[in-house]
Amino acid sequence: MRFTYTAEKNDGEVYKGIAEARDRFELYEIIRREGAHIIAISEEQNRGKFSLEYWNAKLGSVSEYEKILFARNLGAMLGAGLSLARALSVMERQVKNPKMAMIVSELSSDIRRGNSFNVSLAKHPGVFSKLLIALVHAGEEGGDLPASLAVVAEQMERMYNLKKKIRGALIYPTIILIAMVGITILMMIEVVPTLAQTFIEMKVALPASTRLIISISDFLVQYTVLALGLIFGTVAAIYFALRTTIGRRVGDFVSLRLPIIGTLVREVNAARTSRTLASLLTSGVDVLSSLEIVADVVQNSYFQEVIRDARVAVGQGQPLSAVFAKREDLYPTFVGEMMSVGEETGQTGEMLKRLALFYEDEVDRKTKDMSTVIEPFLMIFIASGVGFFAVSMISPIYSLSESIG
Repeated sequence: MRFTYTAEKNDGEVYKGIAEARDRFELYEIIRREGAHIIAISEEQNRGKFSLEYWNAKLGSVSEYEKILFARNLGAMLGAGLSLARALSVMERQVKNPKMAMIVSELSSDIRRGNSFNVSLAKHPGVFSKLLIALVHAGEEGGDLPASLAVVAEQMERMYNLKKKIRGALIYPTIILIAMVGITILMMIEVVPTLAQTFIEMKVALPASTRLIISISDFLVQYTVLALGLIFGTVAAIYFALRTTIGRRVGDFVSLRLPIIGTLVREVNAARTSRTLASLLTSGVDVLSSLEIVADVVQNSYFQEVIRDARVAVGQGQPLSAVFAKREDLYPTFVGEMMSVGEETGQTGEMLKRLALFYEDEVDRKTKDMSTVIEPFLMIFIASGVGFFAVSMISPIYSLSESIG
């Protein structure tokens, strides 16, 4: 059952909260253990499995930005002196997302029943990452949960900003390519059939490139629905294929070997690896557990292999930098060198932070310049397509003009 209540602490402070309990008596006992007593209580309605609110919360999703706000705001409230249960209760009233509100409510109930925070978070693996859970665990054990939440919020925010910059840099070329495909289809359906009819009536000898374009145009005109279905089906097939193990492997391989993109992929993964390792190690998480979590944060399967190899090597007593130094085809040379310096000076965490800042700045600079760099390649690609179409459709017209002359 879910209750909204007003309670008064022993020092006279009155506050409001939301909590889940088996019944009112369990809630009375929970609030009493927290050093307060309930002065008003009401049960919330329409939370059953047949209510729209329930399914909206159950089937909803939680954005990356909302997770960042959760960690940052919770850390701030704990730092201000609020208890964890009360801070979660306050957050539940502030959260607008029904899914997040339901999760925060469940976390609050777990905490009030005596569960540790990291165990409660682990019950929601689809929402909270291993990184967040590990840093919360370290903060609970070290007695400084607010600091751990501040660290994980900063880590998540930097990763979120990195993703936004990369997506922003790819918007321009994506729009251009989509527009080009749309214009090409429109011309195939509206313009080419008229020219093709003219060529047929005048009995003009057509080159192979012109016949190819007319054949494609005829197919699009006669089977428009089928053609559009094939286009969307191909896009969907590629999307779902890339989500399989083999497809993801192929996609990772291609992305590493594309001009411009390949360098960006290496630097993004170097930044993620360094930033995540630095956050975990400085928070007191052991190296082996840290590397296991980093393997989840790094999304490219080739980089994940390096992280797993490093975990095995460290378990056998080898230095962390040794594996990264051997894989300069993936991680830049600077990564292995900085890790080695950190290990020699006993400041691995600090060196990793500097490394992360360096590559984050590099990615930021390159994403800002990406549109400028990609633009010439796009122009060459578009010019090639337009040139091929123009030559294919205009050359028969010249042949026709010469025969008439």
